Amino acid sequence: MAEFFRKKKKICQMCANKDINYKDVAIISKYITEKGKIMNRRMTGACAKHQRHIAQQVKWARFMALIPYVK
Repeated sequence: MAEFFRKKKKICQMCANKDINYKDVAIISKYITEKGKIMNRRMTGACAKHQRHIAQQVKWARFMALIPYVK
């Protein structure tokens, strides 16, 4: 019965050769919530290394006024 409830592990999108950049607002908006917060690793499915990279890119996009700090 426990085998029925096992979830498939998410694969980090950035490890699968999909890089994000702070200039690409459409991709960065997938990693922030409706209120403007950065999503956690469980929600994004990113590994620890790439989650730090996502957070850095989101912060740069906010600083460059490409996305708002608060919605």
